[in-house]
Amino acid sequence: MTDSALDPGTRPADDWWRSAVVYQVYPRSFADADGNGTGDVNGIRARLPYLADLGIDAIWISPWYPSPLLDGGYDVSDYRDINPDFGTLADADALIAEAHALGIRILIDLVPNHCSWDHPWFKAALAAGKGSPERDLFWFRDGKGVDGSEPPTNWPAAFGGHAWTRIDDGQWYLHLFDVSQPDWNWDHPKVVEEFDSILRFWFDRGVDGFRIDVADSMAKDATLPDVVPLPNGEATRDKYEGHPTYDQPAVHDIHQRWRRIADEYADTPQGPRVFVAEAWLSPADRLAQYVRPNELHSAFNFDALQCPWDAEDLREVIDHTTENFWAVGAPATWVLSNHDTIRHRTRYGRDQKDASMPAGTVPTDLELGLRRARAAVLLELALPGGAYIYQGDELGLPEVEDLPEDVLDDPTWRRSGHTVRGRDGCRVPVPWSGSEPPYGFGSGAGQPWLPQPADWAGLTAEAQASDPDSHLNLYKAALRIRRSTEALGEGRLTWDEAAPAGVLSFTRSPNFRCLANLGEAPVPLPAGATVLLSSEPLTNNQLPVDAAVWLKL
Repeated sequence: MTDSALDPGTRPADDWWRSAVVYQVYPRSFADADGNGTGDVNGIRARLPYLADLGIDAIWISPWYPSPLLDGGYDVSDYRDINPDFGTLADADALIAEAHALGIRILIDLVPNHCSWDHPWFKAALAAGKGSPERDLFWFRDGKGVDGSEPPTNWPAAFGGHAWTRIDDGQWYLHLFDVSQPDWNWDHPKVVEEFDSILRFWFDRGVDGFRIDVADSMAKDATLPDVVPLPNGEATRDKYEGHPTYDQPAVHDIHQRWRRIADEYADTPQGPRVFVAEAWLSPADRLAQYVRPNELHSAFNFDALQCPWDAEDLREVIDHTTENFWAVGAPATWVLSNHDTIRHRTRYGRDQKDASMPAGTVPTDLELGLRRARAAVLLELALPGGAYIYQGDELGLPEVEDLPEDVLDDPTWRRSGHTVRGRDGCRVPVPWSGSEPPYGFGSGAGQPWLPQPADWAGLTAEAQASDPDSHLNLYKAALRIRRSTEALGEGRLTWDEAAPAGVLSFTRSPNFRCLANLGEAPVPLPAGATVLLSSEPLTNNQLPVDAAVWLKL
């Protein structure tokens, strides 16, 4: 792969996704237009001017489909409609049109590994009985043991417990996630054709692409071997190479089929439709197989998201990511938080050996976390490729670690026997305005589906808009500079190997340098450089600890 093949100046304009900054909306928690405590499509529409002013290129909307919401919408009962709590198809059509008018693209979630137990096809499978064609669309199997009372395999479910549940007639069905999420059988042509149709349904409505949920999981080893046991006898949760349910070779056949469908739309006035993979695979050379030229367009970089605030570790992740993605001609992506992970302000405020510990289990210094979060966004947006912003990242929201137990909604809380609090703390509704909950989230005084902290008045979008030094205005400035700076977006970087220990320093051509000081003392800025943006005030031309700066050389 030559440098020119990766130079954004040599690529067609419709390769927007290679450098895009994408803003993730978790619709239940973003904005509530009808005042019922649940975010909705019209709430997103009302906040489009805010997102346009922020400076993002696209919105990724987490599942908005009809669902019993037993896993936050990732339990889909109808892939061709909108959850009535969120609005209607007409509302979705209006959102797509209004976003496009503002130059914002729309990506939506596709959940292809599993559906809801409320999906009509799964209900029909339960009713049809053993050996029926309806059951062939899922993974129904007889159990082990004399009376079939043992699960067919030792596979664990991602949210705790077994991945198999027994039904009244004695058979078991597979659910790699919650019991309410039966896995589709992707060896069946009817399932394959159904998802072809779902893709075209949304592409024809103007959607610009899909984020593929658990993109490494659809293909299974049909011989159903057990997973490798740990020394204590429990089944491992590690996605090792050769795992029977993750990263199976046949999953690439599915992605290649989808890429051909997306490419059918390449010559339309709207331009190419794209895919981004969610695949928790490490190291990056495994993930890079998902973004080869005939497969998905890009993939989330979970190695970067999970990396501690440490210069050596971050340098290793950046190098490994860029080298492996460049090798297949794909852009890297960078992400700090999402709807499944503890918000990075909280992670960075912890002792970094405990950064990813469950909510409410380790001490957190939120002021330190905010300082590092400010530096992290300048580092993220200066790296080659695209970037993702989770709703509220731009406000510096922390994880809410003390939600009352009676409001916890995540299936991890239920399946762990109420021992692991789960992901609700990063899904607390966004504060928009005002001095007390619901902070303008809804149209009235009604409280949202998850309670907001009483001390978030200073974090609202309204409060931060008028403060030039706020977290929100740092994001706005960074995105404005990124959009207007030739060096940023897709391309290459060159490390400054003479940088002091603990300092990440690299240049982007032409004439741009980023420094991030993760060391123990301030460091001097290069002579003659012009400061474009700094995450913290500079004193005596020095960059403080836990700060980052953009320079024009």
